[in-house]
Amino acid sequence: MDTKVRTTKTDHLRIDGDRLWGALMELAKIGATPKGGVCRLTLTDLDKQGRDLVSRWAREAGMTVTIDKIGNGFMRRPGRDNSLPPVVTGSHIDTQPTGGKFDGNYGVLAGLEVVRTLNDHNIQTEAPIEVAWWTNEEGSRFVPVMMGSGAFVKAFTLEHAYAAQDIEGKTVKDELERIGYLGTEEPGDHPIGCYFETHIEQGPVLEDNDKTIGVVTGVLGVRWYDCVVTGMEAHAGPTPMALRKDALQVATRLMQEVVACALRHPPHGRGTVGMVQVFPNSRNVIPGNVKFSIDLRNVSEAILDAMDADIRGVAAKISAESGLPIDMKLVTSFPATQFHADCVDAVGRAAKALGYSHMNAVSGAGHDAVYMAKVVPAGMIFIPCKDGISHNEIEDAKPEHITAGCNVLLHAMLERAGIARG
Repeated sequence: MDTKVRTTKTDHLRIDGDRLWGALMELAKIGATPKGGVCRLTLTDLDKQGRDLVSRWAREAGMTVTIDKIGNGFMRRPGRDNSLPPVVTGSHIDTQPTGGKFDGNYGVLAGLEVVRTLNDHNIQTEAPIEVAWWTNEEGSRFVPVMMGSGAFVKAFTLEHAYAAQDIEGKTVKDELERIGYLGTEEPGDHPIGCYFETHIEQGPVLEDNDKTIGVVTGVLGVRWYDCVVTGMEAHAGPTPMALRKDALQVATRLMQEVVACALRHPPHGRGTVGMVQVFPNSRNVIPGNVKFSIDLRNVSEAILDAMDADIRGVAAKISAESGLPIDMKLVTSFPATQFHADCVDAVGRAAKALGYSHMNAVSGAGHDAVYMAKVVPAGMIFIPCKDGISHNEIEDAKPEHITAGCNVLLHAMLERAGIARG
């Protein structure tokens, strides 16, 4: 690769949107579904084909490829000063069973397109640039989710990840070895200067606001609870209304309050009841026991603490009024993530300089960038997806938005990596 600098003026530098779109469509053929989506579960033969294709494209672009012990891939374009830690971008190429063409895949191939564009214009960066794919982000075959980036930041041990099994009893380690992606580098030993991730929003906010770029400031924190309301089963006919201990009626009051709690903590409050189990679940028996989930989300730990106190206070009030015990236990907690100001500002400056409509955004879903933000400066770029639909075969995005997000990525990465002079 000829890295002689032809120009130091990059204001008008743009990626090849048609080439990026073509790469996305080519990768989407691996595991293509009848409804136009993709099923390429992690560490399957199809995942191997996807990894092989992306690795081949990287090598054709003059990059080297390093695989670590959890199967994360790092595709490297040298800089003028290779002692500097690389500016990294990436995402994942595994999908949900009924996944789309863009979730994760866009972030990896946008990084590859950044490199191809720099090659086209013979631009050498001061620091190296790398594109990463992370193993098992989706968590649809093995848990935990975001396994590759989680192992990288030591959120759990490599042995814990290796031992995870799918429904057939196959382990992560055996499947990595089988498909040829059990690398030798220790997760976390790979140096990274900063990290960007480009992604479809997976929600409707950008589309609803008619904005092209979301400058992602952080990711919502999550608290999951298991809640149990205990009443007494009784016959639906002979038992007068005033003498009932109806667990379901009390539970539904609290379920409504979950939504109300989120609305009391705007603009990023989220409250969801997604799982309900009613006992004995018979049409002519008054329910005696109801178990249900509560999912609360918001942008900071302080606000989540307030939401926790809010919903617990409401539960205590409902219990006192009804006379029925309500047991509410916190079972899972993911802290809110604030992305690094330097990376957030680089994304915002790039969007503004390129003339794209943009707004600050927060992610309601987890991404590999959440783990990366624990160890290096990190930021994210969102683009709209049609009707906010993702994790669905009909997931879709406009080519012009795909191009715009990658252009923002290009200029944000150049700001951080620097242009080699002379």
